[in-house]
Amino acid sequence: MNKTKNTMQLWRPEFELDRINLVICQLVPLLTNKDISLIVRGRLHSSCVQSSMLHGSETWPVRKENEVALQWAEMRMVRWMCGIKLQDRVPSKGLRDRLGLDDIISVLRQNRLRWYGHVLQKEDNDWVKKCMEYKVEGVRSRGRPAKTWREIVEKDYQACKLNREDAVDHHRWRKQIRDD
Repeated sequence: MNKTKNTMQLWRPEFELDRINLVICQLVPLLTNKDISLIVRGRLHSSCVQSSMLHGSETWPVRKENEVALQWAEMRMVRWMCGIKLQDRVPSKGLRDRLGLDDIISVLRQNRLRWYGHVLQKEDNDWVKKCMEYKVEGVRSRGRPAKTWREIVEKDYQACKLNREDAVDHHRWRKQIRDD
C-alpha cells in the first residue's frame, strides 16, 4: 500500500506536536542560551517552532481540544525559554510579551482567515473555490456533526467583524486580520 496514503489517513493536528520535537531538539542550544536576548529567542521561536506547529493549519477544522493542546505545548516551551516554572505563577501573557510573541490561537486564526481570503479572491470556476463551496448531499448520522472548516472560518470572521465582501480588497483584508 502507498505510504503517503497511509500517512494522510492517520494525520490529525495532534500529530503535529510530535513532529515539532525534532525542531525543538535542534534549537535547544539557541532557545535556552542566556547570552541571547529574549526578543531574539522569541523571534527564533516564532519563525521556527511556531511556524512548524502551525504548518498547514489554514485548512484544519480545529477543535477546542486541539487549541488547548497547541496552547499548552507553546506555553511549556515559552516558560522553558524564559527559565520560568509553572509553580512561579507568572501569567502567560507576560511571558509572551517578554519574548514578543503573539498568542498561538490568534496566529492560527490569522492563518485561516488569510487562506480564506485567498480562496474568496479566486475565480468562481477555480477548483479550490468549488471545493470550499461544495455541499455534501445525503443524510447525516445522529448527533451533533463535527464542525466543518467553513463553520470555524465563519465564526472567525464574525468575531473579527469581517464579511465575505471585505476579501475583495487584498490589502485591506490583510490589515483587518492583523489588527485583531
